[in-house]
Amino acid sequence: MDRLWTPWRFEYIRKVDDENSCVFCRILEDTHDPENLVLFRGIHCFLLLNRYPYTSGHLLIAANRHISSLSDAETEELNEMIQLSRRCEDALGREYHPQGFNMGFNIGRAAGAGVEHHLHMHVVPRWTGDSNFVSVVGETRVLPEELPHTRERLLPYFKKP
Repeated sequence: MDRLWTPWRFEYIRKVDDENSCVFCRILEDTHDPENLVLFRGIHCFLLLNRYPYTSGHLLIAANRHISSLSDAETEELNEMIQLSRRCEDALGREYHPQGFNMGFNIGRAAGAGVEHHLHMHVVPRWTGDSNFVSVVGETRVLPEELPHTRERLLPYFKKP
């Protein structure tokens, strides 16, 4: 069995595993947006880069309220989330020129939610062949750009209107 050591993830995992803590709620309370990879803070939702992305530009839109599902969300929250996803599609399209997108929710641990009690939506730009040999065989993702650089590239698209 091959092992890849990622010691920098330990602090994140430790915090996520703390049952009294929510990574999204913690980021909402923190004003250090560059360190938290936050791109936009709206009335009902906020936008940030996924710290462990599937592809470059993998974004998360999280509700400001600590809610678990779409059925817990108010209409205004859902509207802002969808409007923000449209802005993400536009920004990523202009900046990265993907050939497609995956957008959606993983609600509940069984559905693959890494943070299962705080509603968030994934916006993942996709390119033909982005599931390459390393990803398929090595179960490793190769990303061509560091997250702070991705944030800087996308930030101009999310300045408050």
